[in-house]
Amino acid sequence: MPHSYSILLVDDDPSIADLLTRSAKQIFPEASFTHVSSYAQAARYMSDLTGKGPRLVLLDINLQVGLSGLEFLKLIRSHPQGRFLPVVMLSSSREDVDTIAAYLAGASAYTQKPDSYAGWKNYVSKLRTYWYETVTVPQLWFERDDDETDFFQ
Repeated sequence: MPHSYSILLVDDDPSIADLLTRSAKQIFPEASFTHVSSYAQAARYMSDLTGKGPRLVLLDINLQVGLSGLEFLKLIRSHPQGRFLPVVMLSSSREDVDTIAAYLAGASAYTQKPDSYAGWKNYVSKLRTYWYETVTVPQLWFERDDDETDFFQ
C-alpha cells in the first residue's frame, strides 16, 4: 500500500521515531514519517517545503536542544497554512500546566508518550482511527517565494 499520509515527527529521542515507524508498518501503513529532532530542523523542514505539506505533526513538548516544542507550535500557528495543520503534542508530562500551555499555544491535541512497544502500537492505532479514518484533514500546499523573507527562519 502506498504511503499517502505524511506525518512530521519532531522529537529529540530517536527511539520514538523507531517505535512509531515500526508500529505504523503493521497498523498504519498509509503513514510516512519524516523525523526531525530540534526546533531548528523542524523550522528548516517547513521553510523548505514546496508542494504538499504534512497532514499531521507529532510534536514533543520538551525538545532538549534549542527552542521548545511549544515555540515551534507558535511558529506553525503564525503561518497562514500552519493554522490549518493539526498538531498533536507528545509528552511524558502529566502536569496540567503543560497541557494548558499546549492548548493555549494552539495544539490540536495533547497526548502522553506510551512507555512500551505495545503502548506505541495502541497509540498508532488510535492515531490512524482518529486522524486518518474519522476526521477530514485538508491537504495543505506550501510554496516558497524567494522574493520574500523566509518565514520559518
